[in-house]
Amino acid sequence: MTGQSKTKVRAVAYGSSVGAALLVAACLGFDVAQAQAIMRTPTISVPSRTPTISPSIAPRVSPNVAARAVSVDRGPRTMATIPNATTSRVRPTTPVLPHARYSPNLYPACTAPHRAADGECSGQSNAGGEGAGKSAKKSAGKGRGNNTPAVVTSRSIAGEFVAEIDGALSTTEADELARRHGLTRVASENFPLIGATFGLFRITDGRPYETVRREFAADASVRSLQPNFRYALQDQKSSRTTEGDPAQYALTKLRLPQAHTLAQGANVTIAVIDSGIDTRHPELANSIADNFDALGSAEGPHVHGTGIAGAIAAHARLMGSAPEARIIAIRAFGGANGGTESSSYIILRSLNYAAEHGAQIVNMSFAGPKDAVIERAIAATAARGLVLVAAAGNAGAKSPPLYPAANPNVIAVSATDQQDKLFSASNRGNYIAVAAPGVDIFLPAPDGKYQMTSGTSFSAAYVSGVAALLLERNHALKPEALRMTLAKTARDRGSPGRDELFGDGQTDAFAAVMAVPANSATPVAAASGTTKREDADKRRDAPGSRAIEQPSLSSSDDKSAISQMDRPATR
Repeated sequence: MTGQSKTKVRAVAYGSSVGAALLVAACLGFDVAQAQAIMRTPTISVPSRTPTISPSIAPRVSPNVAARAVSVDRGPRTMATIPNATTSRVRPTTPVLPHARYSPNLYPACTAPHRAADGECSGQSNAGGEGAGKSAKKSAGKGRGNNTPAVVTSRSIAGEFVAEIDGALSTTEADELARRHGLTRVASENFPLIGATFGLFRITDGRPYETVRREFAADASVRSLQPNFRYALQDQKSSRTTEGDPAQYALTKLRLPQAHTLAQGANVTIAVIDSGIDTRHPELANSIADNFDALGSAEGPHVHGTGIAGAIAAHARLMGSAPEARIIAIRAFGGANGGTESSSYIILRSLNYAAEHGAQIVNMSFAGPKDAVIERAIAATAARGLVLVAAAGNAGAKSPPLYPAANPNVIAVSATDQQDKLFSASNRGNYIAVAAPGVDIFLPAPDGKYQMTSGTSFSAAYVSGVAALLLERNHALKPEALRMTLAKTARDRGSPGRDELFGDGQTDAFAAVMAVPANSATPVAAASGTTKREDADKRRDAPGSRAIEQPSLSSSDDKSAISQMDRPATR
């Protein structure tokens, strides 16, 4: 046999062996690509969420630590199965990174044909089975009112209306108005903020919502009518309790220690519209200047409101962004769903109280739909020169704009993590003004405890505190100039320039304070050798200490002033 013939025989034999191997693999149900993948079993490294505490470092936190609010699931998470991998290599773990969910009381599910340009679900029948099943588009324009879609969904409280009524009506006449239409007047009052009288009415005779709405809106004593929308606090719910990590990385990210050498928010009042606040927590000692319960409830403090107040004014083991600021604690959330829900009428009462009782900044760490009554109240509050700050929301990348953050008068704040990346649950949009830390934030909790939590709620609170630093620095600073200062001094994140994730960038408290010219009329703390808090306490007790002139809306001349730099004052 020649050499060429031997070569052919070897090739045929090799091909036959390969073919046989392929045939066996096919019979056993494997393919070649999968077999190769099995040989490259990846090493799965899951980072631990449990903080490492060095035994050589003295603990800064009491062991009675409250819930760590980091886990709200959309559903169970699954891990891909690796064929033929030994079970000993896969260890059961606790849930890893927090992942977001849509708050059930904000936006109902609807398909694209039923969603309006503003993201609202329209053209669907009543989600609760009430009404005649007509679409919002079909019923629009009927009767009187503010053209609010007639459809009632899970975004509003079933069977309730918020109505602007004739201010000349007495209580008896308002009750008679309600009875004529099969309603009960739950509450009504005059709101000087917007110069109108509003009432909260509830259907009591079982008639369909749409029928009552049309009849009530047509009454001559009714000026406008809308559903009583729901609002939700923007944090993540906690499902487990762990010991909190005392590291406050947010202080470094915001450059608060440097900023606090210039200002700490002294003589500035911030209204916190939220759930109940633990006013006796050591972190908030002497920080609560006023209390108002818009719900008229007797509930105790709540974890969310206490955390928000702590992000602003903590000054014991922790440090807030404005530790010398005074807080008006306004309870607007409580009762249903663990204290995380409110409504149009209650938010209106809260904004009215803040504007009427000397607030200079209003923190709104909650979100809901676009609401004609609240939009009107926001505009009136801004016209009085108050700085408005709100959480962008935790509904994620696909969420439509949430309010009040999306209102142009409001500074909307998204959340970042320790790596300066956007919080996965944070809302996006061209209305985002700035970003601030909001993931794994260490804060006070009720009953003297502490919590580790995440959400755009706490990012907004930090920015409200930074705004207080700027107002202490120059109490005549107008809201638009303050907003521009935050924008121009923010550190760019994400794609170059302004974007829909971080707005103008991550807030830099030190750069912002340095950009504001110091006002000689602003009180200088600790000038007499006292501690800063002792000095602030004296100012709180001084007559007229809350009568600070409210700045009006900014003019073009004021905007140019924010670029001036000022050297740190000697303290």
